[in-house]
Amino acid sequence: MKQILPPVINSFSDQDSRVRYYACEALYNIAKVVRGEFIFHFNKIFDALCKLSADSDPNVQSAAHLLDRLVKDIVTESDQFSIEEFIPLLRERMNVLNPYVRQFLVGWITVLDSVPDIDMLGFLPDFLDGLFNMLSDSSLEIRQQADSALSEFLQEIKNSPSVDYGRMAEILVQRAAAPDEFTRWTAITWINEFVKLGGDQLVPYYADILGAILPCIADREEKIRVVARETNEELRANQADPAEGFDVGAILSIARRQLSSEHEATRIESLHWISTLLNRHRSEVLTFLNDIFDTLLKSLSDPSDQVVLLVLEVHAAIAKDQYNFGQLLVFLVHKFQTDHTLLERRGALIIRRLCVLLNSERVYRELSKILEGEADLDFASTMVQALNLILLTSSELSDLRNLLKLSLVNAAGKDFFLSLYPSWSHSSMAIISLCLLAQAYQHASAVIQSLTEEDINVRFLVQLDKLIHLLETPTFAYLRLQLLEPGRYILLLKALYGLLMLLPQQSAAFKILRTRLKTVPSYSFNKEQPNHISEDGSMNEENGIDFEYWLKRFQHTQQQHHLHSKSQALSGNIPISAKEAQKAEEARGVPEINRPPSRSSRKGPGQLHL
Repeated sequence: MKQILPPVINSFSDQDSRVRYYACEALYNIAKVVRGEFIFHFNKIFDALCKLSADSDPNVQSAAHLLDRLVKDIVTESDQFSIEEFIPLLRERMNVLNPYVRQFLVGWITVLDSVPDIDMLGFLPDFLDGLFNMLSDSSLEIRQQADSALSEFLQEIKNSPSVDYGRMAEILVQRAAAPDEFTRWTAITWINEFVKLGGDQLVPYYADILGAILPCIADREEKIRVVARETNEELRANQADPAEGFDVGAILSIARRQLSSEHEATRIESLHWISTLLNRHRSEVLTFLNDIFDTLLKSLSDPSDQVVLLVLEVHAAIAKDQYNFGQLLVFLVHKFQTDHTLLERRGALIIRRLCVLLNSERVYRELSKILEGEADLDFASTMVQALNLILLTSSELSDLRNLLKLSLVNAAGKDFFLSLYPSWSHSSMAIISLCLLAQAYQHASAVIQSLTEEDINVRFLVQLDKLIHLLETPTFAYLRLQLLEPGRYILLLKALYGLLMLLPQQSAAFKILRTRLKTVPSYSFNKEQPNHISEDGSMNEENGIDFEYWLKRFQHTQQQHHLHSKSQALSGNIPISAKEAQKAEEARGVPEINRPPSRSSRKGPGQLHL
């Protein structure tokens, strides 16, 4: 055999097709005679057959097929065949693109797998990638043969007590991102079965598997989406522990990366994973907080409201302890400062949701503390106006409004009122609104009368316009009812008339407020004297609040704003004229509560008219 085989095998490479044909015939006759001895030279013969299967001459191909069948019979009957020696050769040939060679290889894999004494399943990781490669072949027959072989192997895996899931999982993860739909679907189906069957063996590969699943959740093919979602749920339901090889950091890294996906479904599932990890492995997740925090903050600008709400839930889960709570709000304020559009479009949604998740009073106290010392005075004023508008209009903050209404009679109300006052001083209109809400009418009147020419600018008038419209909403129903007793609430009347005097007479807000004040009865239904009357006949506001001190503090803050405005003007940042500013404000559409906004000025949920 050692002398006869080499010249025959060398003849397979001859340029003359007749030589190649007779070489096939010669090897066929040799095989029939020697049978079992043939096995010891199998790799050389297999390599030669592999090349002949793609021969250009049909007669040679036909002869090669006959030889191939005989060799398969000899191998299946032999107990001398060494699968260990054959697998490296098979692995080397699996990446050949020739369709005839591919058919030849799949045929051999199927035949060898059918032999009970040959453990092809144990070597499946060596040629699995090659089989998956054939699923995208241009030939339907090859695709079907490869699919049939893979289906058979998957069935064997389900019935086998010992399988090397790890090596195959790495291959499947790569194939799940294949451009070919059929390859993706087959890969994700295998991954689904592996997650169910693999147990602890697959735990170290969870991050890679998740990286394959999350994009498939938004696949354009529904059947792939369905299997991917099922697999994702199976994976998330697994209560693996870091001690078993569950890599929290790797999973977080995958989830963070997928937050940048163009597909909403993938971003949503990524957030569900972060939330799940926070609930199960909070301490481990917090050690990676610096890696994911910036991405979570950026996700607040996501075009999907559902994604933003989930991001806020994750932020709230992180902020359960005081340190992370403070950090969250500091970074959130900075985010609003650098992205004013986010504050305008999503500010209300973000603040309201955080108030629900983290206790509204706690959130407002912390934000007030941060803004009190804010160096950027223009931003501080804008942010306070936004927070004030949310406080006055959001149903979620009704408890805060009720607490503020008790500021003059209740220690908790007083404490909350004073916690907001320093930062609210960045906006004169916010302070006036806060005083009206707290029923500190004497102080509201004092603030109004303390306003200077510099205070009454276009921005102030726009904010005042909003306040007048808000006075007509249910939030201030208590205030309007108090006007039935003008004798008792004389200071409220004084404050409202003070606002009226600041408004331009031709403005809609002037007409609204004047109309309201005209309805105030000239007599009081309640003939009792007003509460808190001092010896000189004026109304005192009690509960231990030194309103004179707070008025000075407000004036000091406003003085800082005036100096800031002057320095801007001197440095060349000259503000636009009042007329131009008015036009700009009108173009932005100042909201009017008593009529729907125009189509062009209509904003979505959670948006602020700043």
